[in-house]
Amino acid sequence: MKNNIMKIAGFTGSLRQGSFNKAALRAARELMPEGAELEIIDLADIPFLNEDAEALGIPGPVEAFKKKLAEADGILIATPEYNYSIPPVLKNALDWASRGKEPPLYGKPLAILSASPGMLGGARAQYHLRQVCVSLNLIPVNKPEVMISSAHTKVSAEGVLEDERALRGIQELLEALILNIRKSQEK
Repeated sequence: MKNNIMKIAGFTGSLRQGSFNKAALRAARELMPEGAELEIIDLADIPFLNEDAEALGIPGPVEAFKKKLAEADGILIATPEYNYSIPPVLKNALDWASRGKEPPLYGKPLAILSASPGMLGGARAQYHLRQVCVSLNLIPVNKPEVMISSAHTKVSAEGVLEDERALRGIQELLEALILNIRKSQEK
């Protein structure tokens, strides 16, 4: 924690401009508890992991991503659900972050949320992401779970999450994340 401001790095696996998960991240940025800030990281420029290319040097967008993760006190991931799982953009970014001598995610507190037009709100993607977290040694918040179902009815045409229940859930999730970060820093 630098300058007594808790830094949270947030990202989503959706590249779509009108992404419901990007709307949820923007809402989270506005709902951050006092003394914490959320930086939303765009994953669009991160190339697909290729060990041949990696042997020639870590790509600049990957270095920048890993640096932001290393500087963060905690992580917030908003994941869409693609075919019952996490999107390849998100998995790719996490794979890049897992490489090297000092993986920047190792042991960091994490909060997960999802937004989907479907009835389950991205639940299956969240559970797959939690499996990946085991390998990365990310420490996820278990409760509350925030799964925004029928997201297309809860985000305005301007890309603003307007559903009060979803906003309350995000606020509670952020409070739990901040608590977990404080506990991890006391050790």
